[in-house]
Order: sequence, then structure tokens, then C-alpha cells
Amino acid sequence: MPAAGDPSGTPPGVLPRFHPALKDELTFPLAWGTSPVGDFDAWRRTARATVEAHLLVDRQDDTPYAPEFTARQDGDGYTRELVTLSLTRYGRVRGALLTPHGAGPFPAVLLLHDHGSRFDIGKEKAVRPWYDDTRLAAARDWADRHFDGVFPGDELARRGYVVFCADALGWGEREPLTYERQQALASTLFHLGSSLAGLLAREDQRAAGFLVGLDRVDARRVAAAGFSMGGYRAWQAAALSDDVAAAVSVCWMTGLKGMLVPGSNTLRGQSAFHMLHPGLARHLDLPDVASIAAPKPMLFLGGGRDPLFTAEGVRTAYARLRAVWDSLGAAGRLRTEIWPDTGHAFPRRMQDEVFAWLESVTAAPD
Repeated sequence: MPAAGDPSGTPPGVLPRFHPALKDELTFPLAWGTSPVGDFDAWRRTARATVEAHLLVDRQDDTPYAPEFTARQDGDGYTRELVTLSLTRYGRVRGALLTPHGAGPFPAVLLLHDHGSRFDIGKEKAVRPWYDDTRLAAARDWADRHFDGVFPGDELARRGYVVFCADALGWGEREPLTYERQQALASTLFHLGSSLAGLLAREDQRAAGFLVGLDRVDARRVAAAGFSMGGYRAWQAAALSDDVAAAVSVCWMTGLKGMLVPGSNTLRGQSAFHMLHPGLARHLDLPDVASIAAPKPMLFLGGGRDPLFTAEGVRTAYARLRAVWDSLGAAGRLRTEIWPDTGHAFPRRMQDEVFAWLESVTAAPD
């Protein structure tokens, strides 16, 4: 039941009654086309610096990666390895690294796993675990539910890509969270002058740098890709890292105002903190941040039946993105699609489109 006297029907304590006024005050003055900075390269530097300031996590981290490779095993046309490395100075992270058989260097994909409110698996959501039967059972269940039984990382490796996918903080082998503990973790980091979302962004930047630095990888042909929160991470990595040459985002792009509506998953708190940079909305909308990546090749796929994003929010975001790439004469490098009969999922037919697109933008130069 709506609170008495509240015509919006918004549950008390979720959105304050004056929230429409706050939304109206969000004009995103730093957005390309609105910003007084008229040169795109200068705008990109200004916008990226603004985003980085709001991450609340230092940009400079020269901690050596010091990778340790274990659990090597041959797969179907590729080799699997676990690699433990330092993405920041705060600790070691384990990831799955897949390398095609043959002579490199190969194109590569930084594969970024989703959220899904399931924390016992992280990298295993995208790469089939060969090292742990318990995680394998959980991973198969996840792949069946969201990917038509396909592990996208393994399929990419079979198609000739080096693939790297690591656990984000709170997933898999990294102090796995519960749904209820997310907000406490975020609050703790804020009190320590840091940020959960900022740490995630910095780790993704560093992961891209690790991938680019491998001898087996063609540093000119590294893409970021992900589904759901992984899709958010993919376009964010493309915006913040020069090591990422292209990106694929499946089921994560919207305009902020279209997301802050009654019933939105974002307003529950908890999961939202992995994708929240406090104060950034005073300067840039979500698609404005993604536009820092322009004119890199970018693919955005959304589901018309996705309950997490309003159709208006997705359309608004896509229009803002297209305006930026169009202004740079790079319209052909951006694809934005809504699949009307698809929900919040990455089915096989959508995967086939992603794989074909990646092949077209990561082809070896003549």
C-alpha cells in the first residue's frame, strides 16, 4: 500500500518525496555536446579524470603482477591455466586464463563476470572450472540458467582468443559475500575513504593491463566483454583503459533517470554498490561515461523483456551513445540493439552475434 498522502505509490524510505526535484537537477553538464570543452580528445581527458576522481581509489598502483601459473590442462583446442596475481597492492587474486593452441600472438578478451546475487562462483560463471567439482556443478547450473548451457569463455578460446576472467571481490575464492552483507562491505570501504565500485573499476583496469602484457596476446586486439554487471564493467573498462580496444556489453546500459524509478533493483541498495560512484551523477550520466570510449568499436545488446531496466532508460542511453559516435563520424563502430523477446539473459543466438562481431573488430590487421 502507498504511504498515506504519497501519490507516487513509492514505499516510504525508498525514494524521498522530493526525489523528482533531485532528478530534475541532474543535468549532466560534463556530457559531450553539453560540456564547454569542444575538442573531443580534451573532453575525453576531462571526463575520464572526473570519473577517476569519483572512484575514490588511487589510479597509480605499480604493484608487480607477479603471476603464478598452476593447474594447467589441455582443453578442446586451447590450454587452461589458473593464474594468481596482484591486481592491487591489497592482495592476490586468482583468475582463469585460456590460451588457444597454435602460434600467437592472439586476440584476447577480458571476460568480466556478472553479479546475479550468487557469490559462491565468480570466474566460474563464464569459464568452465576444471579444477573443482563442487564449483563445476554450480557453474553448470549458472550456464544452463543464463547462457543456454554455454560457457562463453571456453567458446571464445575455441574461436582463437586468449581469455582472462578473475574473481571480483566478494565472489568465488575472494571472501564470498551474501546478499545481505554487500551494503556493509560498501559502507566499510566508504568509511575507509575507498569505494567498492571504485576498487572493482581499478582491478578491471589492471586486469586489462595484465592481459595486454602477455607475450601470447596481440596488444592491439584486446576486447572487454561481459553480461549483466559484467557488461557494465566491460564498457567502463573501455572508457577508463587505453589497453581495451573494443567492448561488448550484454544487458547493462541505461540512462540513470530511467533506473531510479519505484521498483528498481537499484533502489534496494545491496547489489547497487558494486556500480555506484558517489557524486558522479552531478557531472555525467551512465552513457556519458561509456562515451569516453568513443570511437572504439562497441556493441550493446539489451533484452526487451529485461525486468532490471526500463525501455525508456535503455532507449535514452542508446540515443546518447549514438549521438557521440555520430559526432565523431564513427557511427559504424557502434551497435546498439534491443532484442524484444529476450529478458535478462545471454542466450546462444545472442552469443553467436557477439562472437561474429568480435571477429569483425579484432581481425588481424593487413
